[in-house]
Amino acid sequence: MAEGASISGRGTVYLVGAGPGDPDLLTLRAARLIGAAELIVHDGLVDEAILALAPAGAELISVAKSRARHTLPQDEINALLVREALSGRDVVRLKGGDPFIFGRGGEEMDACTAAGVPVEVVPGISAAIGCAAEAHLPLTHRGLSSAVTFVAGQCQGLAEQNWAGLAGKDRTLVIYMGIASAPLISEKLIADGVSPAMPVAVLEKGTRADSRILSATLAGLAEVVAREQVVSPALIVIGDVAGRAEEQTLRQLESRAREAVK
Repeated sequence: MAEGASISGRGTVYLVGAGPGDPDLLTLRAARLIGAAELIVHDGLVDEAILALAPAGAELISVAKSRARHTLPQDEINALLVREALSGRDVVRLKGGDPFIFGRGGEEMDACTAAGVPVEVVPGISAAIGCAAEAHLPLTHRGLSSAVTFVAGQCQGLAEQNWAGLAGKDRTLVIYMGIASAPLISEKLIADGVSPAMPVAVLEKGTRADSRILSATLAGLAEVVAREQVVSPALIVIGDVAGRAEEQTLRQLESRAREAVK
C-alpha cells in the first residue's frame, strides 16, 4: 500500500471502522484500504465477508477479544501496530463499528503517535447507528426522544457507574457489551428510577444474515435474553423508541417465513 509510505521509511497505521457487519456498509475509503492491504490486524467481530475483500497475499492477524479470553492484551496490540509500522509496513487495523466508539482506537492512536508512527483514522458506521437503522428504530425522534447516550455495560465497574437520567422520558440509552450483564443492568436502572415498563429492544447480530430484533420491557429484559439465548454481538436499546421493536420483530419473522417458502 504505497500511499502510506513516508520519507522516514515508516509505514502508516490506518485505524479503520468496518461497520456493524454487512460489507455493503463499509465506507469507500475502508473498502479501498482493505482491498490494497498487505497486513490487516483485525478484531473478532469483523465479518468474514469483509476480510475476504483483502488481497490473496495479505497477512491477516486476529486479535479477537472475548469476556473470558484476550488473544492479545491491549498493550501488546499497541506494540504490534508500532513494531510493524516502524519496520516500514502499512497496517490496516480493522475494527468492528467505529474505531472511536468503544473500539479503543484512541489508545492505539496515542501509542502510534508517541512512537512517531503516522496514523489515519477512517470512521465506520457504529453498531448503534447501523443496527438501529436495520431495525427501523430511530434513536432520536420528535416527540419520543431528543437525546441518545451510548454506554458500555460490562459487569466490571457497573455498580459504580452513574446512569441517573440516561434513560427515561424523551431520551434513549444504547448499551454496548451488556448481554452478560442484562440482569444487573435492569436492576440498576430500575433502582435509579426508570420505569420497569420502559420499552427495550435487543438487537442481536445486527445487519448480518442471522440478525434478530427482540422486544421486552426493562423488567423483563433478563428473561428475554436468557429465554432467547441471545449472544454477542448484541445491543440493548432502552427508551420509548424501542417500543417499535415488537412491530419490527413481526415484520422480520414474516419476511423470513416468505423467504423460506420460495
